[in-house]
Amino acid sequence: MSARTPGTGDGRRWTGAWVEVVSTVVLALAALAISWSGYQASRWTGEQAKAFSRANAARVESTRWSNLANSQTEIDVATFTQWVNSYARNETALADFYRKRFRKEFQPAVEAWIATRPLRNPDAPLTPFATPQYRLAARAESDRLETKAGAEAAVANRNVQRATNYVLGVVLFSSALFFGGISTRIGSGSPTMRAVILGLGCLLLLGALAWISTLPISLAI
Repeated sequence: MSARTPGTGDGRRWTGAWVEVVSTVVLALAALAISWSGYQASRWTGEQAKAFSRANAARVESTRWSNLANSQTEIDVATFTQWVNSYARNETALADFYRKRFRKEFQPAVEAWIATRPLRNPDAPLTPFATPQYRLAARAESDRLETKAGAEAAVANRNVQRATNYVLGVVLFSSALFFGGISTRIGSGSPTMRAVILGLGCLLLLGALAWISTLPISLAI
C-alpha cells in the first residue's frame, strides 16, 4: 500500500484554511477599529462643540466690554469738550468743576497732554486721546477676550478636522471589512482571487491602522 502524496486538493484546502484565518483576523480588527474610530469621531465632535461654545461666550463678553469702553470714551470726550470750552472762555470755576469730574483713567492722559504745552508746541498731540497714556481697562479686556475667542475658534476648527479624520477612518476600516468578508465568499476554486482580495483588505487595514495611530485621542472622564 503506497503512501498518498499531497496533491492539488490538499494545497487548495491549506490555502482555503489560511484565507479563513487571515480574513477572520481582518474582520475582527476592522470591526474593533470601526467602533474606536466612531467613538473618537463622536468625542471630537463634542470637543469642537464645546470649543465653539467657549469662543461664542468670549465674543459676547468681548462685545460687552467693548460697549463699556465706547461709553467711557464718550463720557471722556464730553467732559473734555466742556472743560476746554470753559477754559477758553476763562470760566475758571466751571473749568475746575469739569476737570475734577474726569474719570480716573482719563486724568493721566490729560496731565500728559497738558505737559506737552499744546497751546505753544505744534508737535503736541491734538487731544489727550492721542497720547499713549489714554488707556481703557475695558478696551484691554475686550481685546483680551477677542483674542481668547479667536484661539478657541481655532481649537474648534482643529477638532472638526480631527472628527472628520476619524470618520474617514471608519470608511477605510469598513472597506477593509468589506474585502475581508468578500474573500470568504469566493469559491475555493479561485484561491488566487481570494488571496488578492484578502491582500487588499489587509493593506487597507494596516494602512488605516498606521494612520489612525497618529491621530490625537479624546477620552471621556
